[in-house]
Amino acid sequence: MKQLILFRHAKSSWDDDVDDVDRPLAPRGERDAPRMGKRLKARHARPALILASHATRAQQTADLVARALGLGPKKLTTDKALYLASPDTILGVVARLDDAHSCVLLVGHNPGLTELVNRLLPRLALENLPTSGVVAIDFATTSWKGTSTATAKLAYYDYPKNPELFVTEN
Repeated sequence: MKQLILFRHAKSSWDDDVDDVDRPLAPRGERDAPRMGKRLKARHARPALILASHATRAQQTADLVARALGLGPKKLTTDKALYLASPDTILGVVARLDDAHSCVLLVGHNPGLTELVNRLLPRLALENLPTSGVVAIDFATTSWKGTSTATAKLAYYDYPKNPELFVTEN
């Protein structure tokens, strides 16, 4: 079994005149990312690795979530391919993960994350994975290479404005 936790970067700022890749988090993002990290911790999420896009907002999100989970900087990895990646690109990055990791948290961007969730979990039928939104997916496989074809099951879906503590498929 492998678990992939997809985490859309926290709310970013549009205040500065910077390139998209360099946009930092907005104050709401700085608040929501650690809150969602604490909610992941309450669910006993134990990612062996946090993999993030190189965009500033994704890096800041990954750092805040890692701290909330009590993970050190050695657990953070950057992959430039995740920046505004398509579902196929994301799955390609996932396929290259070390099989020693049973759980990985991936911080990325829309529309790719929403499209990937809808491909893997069509019953969830997400219109939009919100900023700081989380979808944890359990895969019936022992290898990350098999995630694109393995049976995928929703472990949980959560987001900052979620009135419920847990949302599961059941």
